[in-house]
Order: sequence, then structure tokens, then C-alpha cells
Amino acid sequence: MKPAALRTLFVIAALIVVNVLSAFVFFRLDLTQEKRYTLSEATENLLVNLPDDIHVDVYLTGDLPPGFKRLESAVHETLDEFEARAGKTITYRFIDPDLVTNPDEKNKLIDKLQQRGLLPTNLFASEGGKRTEKLVFPGALVSYKGQETAVQLLKGNKAASPEEQLNQSYEGVEFQLASAIRKLTQTEGNRRRVGLLYGHTQVPPSRFADLLASVQQNYDLYFIDMTKPGPIAGLDAILVPKPDKPFSEEDIFKLDQFVVNGGRALFFVDGQRVDSVNNEGTYAQPVSLNLDDLFFRWGIRLNRDIVKDLHCAPIPLNVGNLGDKPNVQLLPWRFYPLLNDFGTSGNPIVRNLDATLGRFISTLDTVQAAGIRKTPLLLTSPYTKVLKAPVLISYNEAHQQPDPQTYNEGPKLIGCLLEGRFKSLFANRILPSDPRAAGFRPEGVASRILICSDGDLIVNDVDYKRNAPYPLGFDRFTRNTFANKDFALNALDYLVDPNGVIAARTRTVALRPLDKIKVDASRTRWQLVNLLGPLALAGLVGLVWQVVRRRKYGQ
Repeated sequence: MKPAALRTLFVIAALIVVNVLSAFVFFRLDLTQEKRYTLSEATENLLVNLPDDIHVDVYLTGDLPPGFKRLESAVHETLDEFEARAGKTITYRFIDPDLVTNPDEKNKLIDKLQQRGLLPTNLFASEGGKRTEKLVFPGALVSYKGQETAVQLLKGNKAASPEEQLNQSYEGVEFQLASAIRKLTQTEGNRRRVGLLYGHTQVPPSRFADLLASVQQNYDLYFIDMTKPGPIAGLDAILVPKPDKPFSEEDIFKLDQFVVNGGRALFFVDGQRVDSVNNEGTYAQPVSLNLDDLFFRWGIRLNRDIVKDLHCAPIPLNVGNLGDKPNVQLLPWRFYPLLNDFGTSGNPIVRNLDATLGRFISTLDTVQAAGIRKTPLLLTSPYTKVLKAPVLISYNEAHQQPDPQTYNEGPKLIGCLLEGRFKSLFANRILPSDPRAAGFRPEGVASRILICSDGDLIVNDVDYKRNAPYPLGFDRFTRNTFANKDFALNALDYLVDPNGVIAARTRTVALRPLDKIKVDASRTRWQLVNLLGPLALAGLVGLVWQVVRRRKYGQ
């Protein structure tokens, strides 16, 4: 047999062997620098253990700008990876709403998507000298056993440039889709347990409604009655929402031992109390919750003050009369700071998070605590002024033009993550004869705590006309929704399991923009290379081929 025929047979045999092996051995190689196609371990575990079929309808497709096409490609690539890991359990399709040409049917589709929780985005472009507008739905609907949940794919910090926000959305695709699948597929047996301390706040339950409903989608929620004897046990984490009543020593002991024994805790507390505000003014009074010594042992001091920030949300105020009617305008209210500084840690709780809305916030200081790592998560803008409580607060203050020179106290810490082996506040204080000595631990296993000096961060407004709560973070004056709920839920996910689905938020995809000056200067050259290069290469290959043939067969 001739050598050429042997080589052909060898290639065919090799291809057959590769195809046979591929039916039994599965592998994929991610050659990108950021490992953008590699799923987190928690996501892979979620996908390989799916109990039933998952279907995803993605509405981000069609005639889109390049940035949105890149986001669409990221969704497609991520779902391909999901499908590769889960097999036939996951199916998906991309639906272009613009393909519905009938106006009535299209309006029905748009209404249906909005009712199911997908928020549209308006895209503006100039075509032929005319400004055009297009409504797109950068989201997906995930279905499982007759249940459905909406996934917003366009996330990120709105203060970033459009390119950066789209890149942040690109980075968050895996987390958004995996979180939706986890929410739908969790069963009673594998859900974590979260406790809520409810006896130390006078805030009505309707003001926590959205947060609690969101927590219950991923966790089993229990209410903790601190008046009952015995320790806090059987819970993965506890949530302490805006306490305004002092904790007793017995309460402090229970909290202390819960954390020492590895329990996680999330505190949203105030350093002062503002009951109500009017034009004449009211005083912000310092609040004593008896948590100072416990926080100090953990490495945090809650200050009795209130922050004014030039980077703030507005409130409606009457600035005079317009004819015979009051002239109501939105004026900056410096006691409602917008928190858009998340430190430099890149922690998954706040990575690519949008701004959060604070109300009457206090400040935190860190103090020495052996073995405790402190990570700043929420900070004010640099343009702040701190007032010690008690201090008069009046709506009339919003009418005054602030002097920026007096807002010079720099960023203030509002939220801090504490991680490590916490030592008990009661170490060397519990005598053997004390009934609490049984089971007491002066130092325990590693745990995590998050303390935020704004109790209102997790309090939603209520629409009293409809008797329904607004979404957490929704500002009814500006109609903007801030990331308060995302912050709280991310924090809870991280405290309970930092290596879970929340770990997907650490994905980083670097933007590598072209040098516009160099592009403009060498545009024509590269256009010619791209146009003539392939033709020249094809011609060269043909010429070489003809030369070889003439030398071989010309004799």
C-alpha cells in the first residue's frame, strides 16, 4: 500500500477513535485568561444535582447594539456551559419580542413580561439622521415544575459608564441564572435556617415585608423570641433588624454564645433615633441598645452621631406658591445619603453593586480585636459632615444652600464585615456556680458577622392607598430602586456560605478597549490589510500549489 493511502487510513482511524472516546469522556478546556467559561464549583454542584427539568426563555436577542450583543453572547455561552454540566435537564431558547409584528399581540407580550418581573430598557440610536427608540427586555424567565422566576440580566452600578455597566452585567450572568435555579429547585430538606429577632423593634411588620418575603424564597425563616429560656440554636444565621429597645444581659449572652459557636449574624442598627421630622424640627436622640461592649469585643464601635452627605437623595418640599397652588419640588436631603462606595476588597457581597439608599445613618469605627479580619463594605462619599446626637433636624435645612467647604470629613464607614474566631464577652466572668456555665465557650469556631449602622437600610416604604409594601430600596419620590435588597440578600448568602452560589459574583472580565487615537490613525491601513490580505494569501497558496505540481508532474 502506498504511503499516501496509509496516511489517509491513519487519519480516518484516528478520527474514529476520537469520536468513540468523546462519547464516553467529557471535557472542555477554558483557555481564556479570566477563565470566563469556567463555572464556580457551587454552580456545577447545583447543576449536576438538578431534580427535574429547567427551561429558560431569554428575551435579550435580535437587532441590538454591540454592547448588548456581547451580553447576549455571554448569556448564550453561560447557558451552553449549564447545559453541558446538567445534560438534558436544562433547555433554553432565545425569543425576540420584535418578531411579533401585530401591535395588539406585541403589547400583550410586553404587558405579560412586565407582570412577570422583567423590566424593559429603552435604547436610543440615530439612523439616517433620525433618532430612533427601541424597547428591549434584557432578562430571562426560568421555569421549573410550573413555577417561574424572572432574571434581570442588565445589572451593575448605574454610576459607571454604559460600557462598564454592561461589562458588570456580563460578569454577573452566571450568578443571576444560578441564583434563579437555586431559588426554584431548593427543597425543604436542603434549605438553610435563618432566625429573625422581632422583640426589640417597634417597626411594624409591613415595613420589613419585602425583605422577609425575599429571604423566605431561599431560606427557612424562624422568629426568635429572646424572652424564652435557653440558647439560640439550630440556626445558620440570625438577622437583627433596626432594634430600638435595649438588650438585656441575658440577651447579650445569647447573642455572644451564638456567634462564638459559629453562628452568623447580620445587624442593622442605629446610633440615634429620629421619630419624625417637620419644618420646625425634631431632635435625633442617641440610642442605647446595650450592644456597645459586645460590638467592641468583636472589633466595632457604633457612634452616637448622624451623617450629612452632599451625595444624597431628594425629598419633595414646598418651596412657595405657584399662583394659588403650592410649588412642590424635589430638594436634596442630606440626611438621606446615597452609598456608592464599597471599599476596595472586591467582596462578592458588594461587587458590581448599585448604590444603596441610607436614611439617618450613623458611623462605625473599627477597634483592635485579635484574630478578627475587618472588611469595609459600605462607605459614604468623601463630602460628609458628622453631627453628634442629640442634634436638631428640620426640613427647612433642605432649603438652604450648603457650603461644600464644611463637608470635608471624608468617607465614613457604614457597613463592615467581620470574620474570624470571636472571643466571648463573658470570658473569665462566668463562675462555676452560674447556671450559664454549662455549655459556655469562651472562644469557638470561625464565624462571620456584618454590622451596618443604618437600621432603615432594610425598611421598605408602604403604599397606604393600596395597603401594599413597596419593593425594598424603592424611593417613591424619584421612582428609583436602589440596591438595598441586593445588599442584604448578598450579605446573608455570604454569611451562610461564602463558597456557595454567591462565589460566582467574584468573576472578573477585564475590559480591553482599543486605543481610539491609534485606531483612527491606522484605520485605512488595517482596512486594506483585512480586505486584500485574504486575497493575497489565497493567491500565494495557489501559486505555491501550482509550482509544486509542475515540479512533480512536469517531467
